[in-house]
Amino acid sequence: MNTERIPVYFVPGLAASKEIFRNIRLPEDRYEIHILEWLIPEKGETLQEYAKRMAARIDHPNAVLAGVSFGGVMVQEMSQFLNLRKLIIISSVKTKNELPLRFKWVRKTGAYKLLPTGWALSVKDLTKLAIGPKSKKRLTLYQEYLSVRDKVYLDWAIKQMVCWERTQRVNGVYHIHGDGDIVFPVKNITDYTNIEGGTHVMILNKGSKVSKLLENIIEKD
Repeated sequence: MNTERIPVYFVPGLAASKEIFRNIRLPEDRYEIHILEWLIPEKGETLQEYAKRMAARIDHPNAVLAGVSFGGVMVQEMSQFLNLRKLIIISSVKTKNELPLRFKWVRKTGAYKLLPTGWALSVKDLTKLAIGPKSKKRLTLYQEYLSVRDKVYLDWAIKQMVCWERTQRVNGVYHIHGDGDIVFPVKNITDYTNIEGGTHVMILNKGSKVSKLLENIIEKD
């Protein structure tokens, strides 16, 4: 009987810390969880170069790799440098075609360059940027998990999210999404497993449902 645990690596959302995964529960006798926190980008570093550095931190062959929101974008780019058991994105997008119109407008106008990032950006404003502006309850829930306030990282990450170039989906990617997500509305998303009532912060407030879906996907042949 094989008792070796399956390594599962998680990448958090934009500016978020490892604590956003606090409500994800996978059986400890079956899975070994690792969380990859954000690195500070090097000067002029491309998304692919950064993804390669992140991928180098995965110490296990045939691991599961999962990312939330911008972390979902990152794990897809990381997967190009890895041999994975499963690739999973949560509350994210598979190509730039799934981005909402406002992201495309921000890209076209270059408005993302005008954001007052770094310490000039309040936690409240950073939360609105990460999860959308409409819910005070969700803002309060999520803002305590935003700990990456480095200006170099924020400027870089916001640009990479808005200006993501991928037009072809990565083969074999599994997508978990909520039909209440206002950051990446489901009307733009195809081929995903739905969580009813799931918002962009469902990793926190629907952790048990997300955990069950993760386990189902990992165990699927």
